[in-house]
Amino acid sequence: MYRRFRAMVIAAGIAMSGTAPAQALEDMRFFASGLNDGARERLGNASLLALARSEGVTDPVELLATARAEYARLIEALYAEGYYGPEISVRVDGREAATIPPFERPSRIDVIVVDVRAGQRFRFGKANVRPVTTTTVLPDDFRRGRVARTGTLIETAQAAVDGWRDAGHPKARVAGEDLRVRHRDGEMDAAIFIEPGPRLRFGTLAVAGNERVRTSAVRRIIGWPRGEVVTPDERDRAANRLRRSGAFRSVVLTEAEVPNPDGTLDFGVALVEERPRRFGIGGEISTEEGLRLTAFWLHRNLLGDAERLRFDAEIAGIGGQTGGIDTLLSTRFERPATFFVDTDLFVGLSYENLDEPDFASETIEAEVGLERIVSDALTLEVGVAFRNSTVTDATGSGTFQLLSFPGRAVWNTRDDPLDPTEGYFIDAGLTPFLGFSDAGTGVRATADARIYRRLGADGRFVVAARGQLGSVIGPDISSVPADLRFFSGGGGTVRGQPYQSLGVDLDGELTGGLSFAALSGELRAALGDTIGLVGFVDVGFVGENALPGIEGDTHAGAGLGLRYNAGLGPIRFDVAVPVSESSGGSLFFYVGIGQAF
Repeated sequence: MYRRFRAMVIAAGIAMSGTAPAQALEDMRFFASGLNDGARERLGNASLLALARSEGVTDPVELLATARAEYARLIEALYAEGYYGPEISVRVDGREAATIPPFERPSRIDVIVVDVRAGQRFRFGKANVRPVTTTTVLPDDFRRGRVARTGTLIETAQAAVDGWRDAGHPKARVAGEDLRVRHRDGEMDAAIFIEPGPRLRFGTLAVAGNERVRTSAVRRIIGWPRGEVVTPDERDRAANRLRRSGAFRSVVLTEAEVPNPDGTLDFGVALVEERPRRFGIGGEISTEEGLRLTAFWLHRNLLGDAERLRFDAEIAGIGGQTGGIDTLLSTRFERPATFFVDTDLFVGLSYENLDEPDFASETIEAEVGLERIVSDALTLEVGVAFRNSTVTDATGSGTFQLLSFPGRAVWNTRDDPLDPTEGYFIDAGLTPFLGFSDAGTGVRATADARIYRRLGADGRFVVAARGQLGSVIGPDISSVPADLRFFSGGGGTVRGQPYQSLGVDLDGELTGGLSFAALSGELRAALGDTIGLVGFVDVGFVGENALPGIEGDTHAGAGLGLRYNAGLGPIRFDVAVPVSESSGGSLFFYVGIGQAF
């Protein structure tokens, strides 16, 4: 529907002057007058001849064809900057390229000269688009006195159509336009006419392409809003539910060309299923913590209703100086759209054996809960869990049994989870628990907040900041399992300090605290498409009481890092040193995939 507008929009790339290698073509020159810097750059980027020169093209026949196509490219570029009366000359060995017969095949071309005289720059006189909804926001540049760029016309037409579609008119389109250039006044009068079409409601949904996932499951997951007003947001939400399930490689939702007589619009969804099984492995290494290996196996459609079953295994501490070997085995079952649309049921079971510097524990935990996807950015989770752990640490040996009611909220607007450059990430958890055996009763609260911002016009620099908080309220230290207390030091908290080196001194022995706080800052600089440098500072606090900042100690570390973008995510190599007093070590290395946070 925007064909006439879009025909004016182009992109390519090169400079405005220079000389090509002397083969069949000895010289290529470009001249442009009456242009500002922005328009000159756009013109250079649009030139097909300049692109051919940069690629070393010397074939006479190809150069002639390119020269003949140069006029349209340059005119479109000039229109995009508001120049509607240009004079363009493309001379090939002194002859205007447009006058050379199209089937002429020259044996050589020596000189090509492009001469552009832009003329005056036009501004909008009358600028109207109608009809529009009361909530439609048109581009600010579409008004009298602003430069009459074709891009502004395209944006205006799109904004007007989107306004009607947001109001429930999915068949809204551009019905026509009246563009009149008044050369004497240097103005363009622009009128864009919109045909809103009828206000429609969602009709039936036809499902195609699913082979192993039941059609009934597709309909349950998509939560088809039959009878509701058709809007782009509601349509996208429906399709995204299927994508989010993980069972489909492709989800294409299309609308019928013609509405039904009853004011409804039918849709069809074409699906391509993912392979049902997947596995993966990973690894991370640091000076003190040693090597951490992870592996998982996933089934995306266990019982035919897009259920996910995942097994995870982790071995950590290999070759490290942080006690012995830590192991983790876990499984999680998830069923999408259970009880409610956008609500997933999950059941988890895990076994963990930790051999840490200051404690040893063996834990079995079972959990069941619901995850609610509120929006693309916000996810809520509630559940019931029971854990049994046997712990030996500075407080002695004990058996801790907890019946807990974990709640969690995640707000994630990052542009890339492995290499974020913009957005926010907030992960907040609140877990009331009832203690049995040696365990006390209380609440454990945690928060992890991160922010990312690009700096500079080219976005080569990124500032990243992270803040972490933790608190256990209610029981004393001896009534809290050691793996639920807080330590600081090492990757994930304070780089440049020994792993879990900061805690609470209990009768001359180190144990975890009831409160925790950490701040981290990074400045990331891209040196090219694949290499980057990072400078960072981390500070951590662990306290004996539940309130962070009271009766505790702090430590800090800083360092430099190298990033290599391997395609799937940056490979991270960090070198850190202590900034405050350290309990051991003066140089620490950390290697992994993805940014540190």
